[in-house]
Amino acid sequence: MPTPTVAFSELSKNSKRVAETLDRSQRVHITRRDGEDLYLTTARHDQQREETADITARLLAALVRSDTGERAIQQALPSVFPWVRHLSADELKQFVAELVDATHDAAQLDVHTNLHRVVVEWRATARVLADPELTARLTRRLPDEEHGEVTVP
Repeated sequence: MPTPTVAFSELSKNSKRVAETLDRSQRVHITRRDGEDLYLTTARHDQQREETADITARLLAALVRSDTGERAIQQALPSVFPWVRHLSADELKQFVAELVDATHDAAQLDVHTNLHRVVVEWRATARVLADPELTARLTRRLPDEEHGEVTVP
């Protein structure tokens, strides 16, 4: 079921009606003209989302503790992140480890930015590796020049 959307002004003018919508859908998207959009959710829905994240994090962590589980994750990753085909075996292993850690942070610490950062950074790495010319330019040896001591900013 799609999440209902209401304007912020509707929330302030007709909060009872928005609350009734929230009771039916468990989540309402609030649009604002002068700020970032909001989501209004029920406590039960938020608790269920936290439990889902926790189960997912623990499941991934348990899978990577065995060779069979780690292989299963690595085989499934191209369906979720098609760009991983550009990563080497070692890079793929490192991505999985960082993904599991970031998923655990999201579930246990309510820190979701780490998971987003891991995916964005590894996608950028894959993008560079997918372009042989760019990879060659970025991985070439720098000239043996002495540029002096780097000072503390």
